[in-house]
Amino acid sequence: MTIETASAPARLKRARHAVAVVFCVHGAVTGSFATRIPWIQDHTGVSAGQLGLALAFPAVGASLAMPLAAAVGHRFGARAALRGLLALWTLSLTLPALAVDLPSLCGALFVFGATAGMSDVTMNALGVEVENRMGRSIMSSLHGMWSTGALLGSAGGTLAAHLGGDARLHHALAAAALTVCGLIACQGVPDLRSAPEDDPPPRFALPPRSAVLIGAVGFCAVFAEGASLDWSAVYLRDVMDASAGLAAASTTAFALTMAAARLAGDRVVDRFGTVRTVRTGGVLATAGGLLVVAGPHAAAVMAGFGLIGLGVSVVVPLAFAAAGRSGPNPSQAIAGVATITYTSGLIAPSAIGAVADATSLVVSFALVTALALGLTAGAGVLRSAGRESVRSTATQEPAGEMSS
Repeated sequence: MTIETASAPARLKRARHAVAVVFCVHGAVTGSFATRIPWIQDHTGVSAGQLGLALAFPAVGASLAMPLAAAVGHRFGARAALRGLLALWTLSLTLPALAVDLPSLCGALFVFGATAGMSDVTMNALGVEVENRMGRSIMSSLHGMWSTGALLGSAGGTLAAHLGGDARLHHALAAAALTVCGLIACQGVPDLRSAPEDDPPPRFALPPRSAVLIGAVGFCAVFAEGASLDWSAVYLRDVMDASAGLAAASTTAFALTMAAARLAGDRVVDRFGTVRTVRTGGVLATAGGLLVVAGPHAAAVMAGFGLIGLGVSVVVPLAFAAAGRSGPNPSQAIAGVATITYTSGLIAPSAIGAVADATSLVVSFALVTALALGLTAGAGVLRSAGRESVRSTATQEPAGEMSS
């Protein structure tokens, strides 16, 4: 495989910045959508259980489409593939708000998830490649840029919700702006191209064995993250009787802690190690879940969501970094871990909604708390993906080299 990029450190730095902007744009779509879920629920007239079912469809679409990402990149090159897939993702933001009932909402969210998953795999593979060439950890900060984008998107959504704005107009304007930003950023990403003699990857493949245990840890983190991102606003509105603006602000608070922790995560991992960082994160996320369940007022519950975000913040980037170094085909390994973690995203919304229908949202987040505790127990499987593997790559290949 070759990468059509010069070896100069300045080009490598430019590539990192371009990939970081791509992560930011990707996250902004998610943040823009998440804060308007209560509006979409009211507009379509679906119940909590039906909303949970609909919110499973992004993960269904992503899980089915992600294995195709490696084949798309092989055929068109990583830059062209990311340019097209990211544009489809940003434009698909307009679809959920246009839904009028449960079937149309499920269909819109299926497309929304499929484009999200394929662009997600491609940009993470590029991030791992740049990290390997730089010889130091950058994946946490790249995911921090994703969370920064989610924060910016959710801040815009919070303002729109506070003003009582129509989500259809809000999402149309956001999609247009983010599409332009994404297309500009993609011009600077590394252009991975397969050599003529390379066999094309399979269109569909089961996750490699090395990805299963890594994916299990990511599963717990994504369940807690997805449940909090998708349901925090609904939780504040329905359980704590908060206003629409304050309920949307809970999503912003969650995104804020995720962004800050991920941006600082590379330094934390360098100092304390992968396993200790993830175990401590599990403790924080568990404490946050307990505060959400038992918090006496809205401020305490919002703080609990913040702690969940802080605790799970670096787990997913570390899982993707581990996957990218666990086999000869980074895109396929990342797709395997991403499929497992997106399966968690598939289960989380429907599980939260189903448990809420049967009992209450408070009981639903007791389940989130239990899974957050699993991060502490499973952190050891990420040990082999620690900084040692990055240093090893750096000593074997010059940091400026951009070919493989």
